[in-house]
Amino acid sequence: MTNTTAVLVIDLQKEDGFALERFDHVVANAASLIKTARGLGIPLFYTRHINDAQGRNLAPGEPVDEHGKPTSYLAGTPAIEIIDALAPQAGDVVIDKQRYSAFHGTRLAQMLHSRGIRHLVVFGVLTDVCVMTSLFDAYQHDFQLSLVSDACTATTLAAHYSSLLILSNWIYGLEIYSTAQLLRHWRNQPASSVRTLEPDHLAFQPEAFIEAIHRFENRLARDC
Repeated sequence: MTNTTAVLVIDLQKEDGFALERFDHVVANAASLIKTARGLGIPLFYTRHINDAQGRNLAPGEPVDEHGKPTSYLAGTPAIEIIDALAPQAGDVVIDKQRYSAFHGTRLAQMLHSRGIRHLVVFGVLTDVCVMTSLFDAYQHDFQLSLVSDACTATTLAAHYSSLLILSNWIYGLEIYSTAQLLRHWRNQPASSVRTLEPDHLAFQPEAFIEAIHRFENRLARDC
């Protein structure tokens, strides 16, 4: 593993204001990836979404209560902390953000570039919000990108898979792995992935959505 790769863990926090599909499975996969990355000496960058307790500088339309305070990711509460099983350790970097993207209003891009990081392995929540916007912004900052599909989730599987297909269709060079396959890759073993080599390569019509998901999953799990 080269020293030009880093892991970016998106918003795996204690906020429980909305249910996420297969979240326990995602946390377990994230824990395996984080543990292995530490063992390989891959730098770890975490993001935390934090909304100001007084409602300052919120994104337009951010839900607030009758007192104007945000209803999720509230600063000063346990909701903003990283899940204990995935907690950062000494030497890890934690980036606090007030918008969906890990790159908006933060120094993440500069920090990564200053360390010579060119490749990001990304996972976290929510696939269709903070993960997706962070990946598109990372692409605009010229990073090579890998995404771990089963270490991400959303409020519905439809939202999760829609996001994976959109990302794979339009971020050129993006490589999507399952947790098991990425761990194989990190061990220098044969591993399968879905890599974007041409635009809209997973295009589908609404009536073929389920079939497109099966096609995608089959490619992730194929024998090497």
